[in-house]
Amino acid sequence: MKADREEYAFLKSLIAISMIGLCIWAALWQYERGVERHARNSLIERQAAFSVAATLSSLTSDLNAHEWRMVTTRGSFDPEQQILIKNRYFEGAYGFEVLTLFEDVESRKFWVDRGWVVAGATARTPPVITRVPGGVVEITGRLRLDSSLPRGAFFALPSGGEGELISKLNAQSLAQTENFYLDLAFGSLPQLTPKVPAQLPELSDGPHMAYALQWIFFAGLVLYGRILIRRPR
Repeated sequence: MKADREEYAFLKSLIAISMIGLCIWAALWQYERGVERHARNSLIERQAAFSVAATLSSLTSDLNAHEWRMVTTRGSFDPEQQILIKNRYFEGAYGFEVLTLFEDVESRKFWVDRGWVVAGATARTPPVITRVPGGVVEITGRLRLDSSLPRGAFFALPSGGEGELISKLNAQSLAQTENFYLDLAFGSLPQLTPKVPAQLPELSDGPHMAYALQWIFFAGLVLYGRILIRRPR
């Protein structure tokens, strides 16, 4: 009987240690996520604070170090290559984010986010989108990397007027775009300024640190419970 009790106690201790280990692992995971998110937010704040826009050609050698900065470039839009990102909201209204293909004077092709537009009156009604000007224009926008493209399905509006669903990767590979895009702020012509420009992401550190402390508290509860169970009755 004594051997059985010892084996049972050992099993309970093993379970408790495993639970504590899992809680500590979860706490560390949440802590690391919190640190990464805080560093990302600090980077966005620091880069977005630059008041003078740099030229895009001067940054392409090190894009990662300059993401979220305002940059200026010259080139022309391709009005036939336009993508709408579904499920975008502004002040409670449903709409789309408009991405139009742009080719700069150095022959680089990339998407330009021209801001948000409200959806049509019905699902079959396309939204009203300001047509891009022809010819060479100068644009200024926030540099974004391919890894930070907005997530969501794409709704393409070809020249024929009938839309089709395509994935982001297919849209980019067919157009052979660069691995960055711009959030348009304004341009050399008035119609280039979006009525609702793309917004910076929410710069909140989130609940990760609180969750980390919560998991440490759970580990403490398991340890305390195991100690109570081991007390002689």
